[in-house]
Amino acid sequence: MILYYIRHGDPIYSPDSLTELGKRQAEAVAKRLALHGIDEIYASTSNRAVLTATPLSEIVKKPITQLDWCNENHAWRDFTVKSKDGNTNWLFEDSEAKVKLRSKDTLLLGDKWYADSFFEEKVGNGIKRIDTEVDNFFESLGYTHDRENATYKMKEKNEKRIALFAHQGFSMAFLSSVLDIPYPLFASRFDITHTGVSVIYFPNNDNMETAPIMLEHSNDSHLYKEGLPTKFNNCILI
Repeated sequence: MILYYIRHGDPIYSPDSLTELGKRQAEAVAKRLALHGIDEIYASTSNRAVLTATPLSEIVKKPITQLDWCNENHAWRDFTVKSKDGNTNWLFEDSEAKVKLRSKDTLLLGDKWYADSFFEEKVGNGIKRIDTEVDNFFESLGYTHDRENATYKMKEKNEKRIALFAHQGFSMAFLSSVLDIPYPLFASRFDITHTGVSVIYFPNNDNMETAPIMLEHSNDSHLYKEGLPTKFNNCILI
C-alpha cells in the first residue's frame, strides 16, 4: 500500500477556503496523483482540505470520505502553548517550546515525552487520541499497528493507493504516530508546504509484517510542473 498525505492548498483561514493560488495548487496535485491511480480518498472535515481533495475526486471518480478526527481544530486544541507574550502558538513554532522539544531531557523520556512538567496535560491526551485514531484508521485499511515493535500486521497483501488531505499542524502528530517516530523528533525537524505530498510505502512482505517507509516528504514537483511558485509556505523560494 502507498499512503499519500497531502496538506491543503494555499488557505483562507476565515472563512475556511482556498485562495485562487490554492485552487490551482489543488488542480496541480490532482493531476500528479491521478497519474498512477488512487483507490480511496480521505480528507479532514475542514473546507480547505475538502476543496483541495475535490479536483482529484473529480478526475479519478472516487468519493471523498471525510474524517473529523483529522480536522486541525482538534490538533490546535491539543498541540499549542501560550507564549510569554500571550499569543497561542503551535508547539513546533513557539520559541520556548521548540527548545524543549529538542532537549535531551525530553527525548530521554521516549514515548512518554509529554510527561515533562513543561507540557500541559492536554498534550498527552492529544497524543493518546491521535494514536488511537491512527490505529483505528489503519485497522480499517487492513493493518494492525504493533507499537511495541514499530511494525504493522497485514490482514492481506495490499496494492492500494490511498490519499489523505489534511493539515500542517495535524501532520506532525499524524505522521509521527504512523511512523513510530516520537513527536518531539518529528515536529522539531520536519515541515510540510501547501499541497506538499508525503509518500509512505507499506511493503508487502511474505511474513505479513510490514514497517512503513517514507519515500518522499512534502514533495512539490507538481507545482514546478504547472509553473506555480515553489515558495515554501509562502516564505522561502525552493
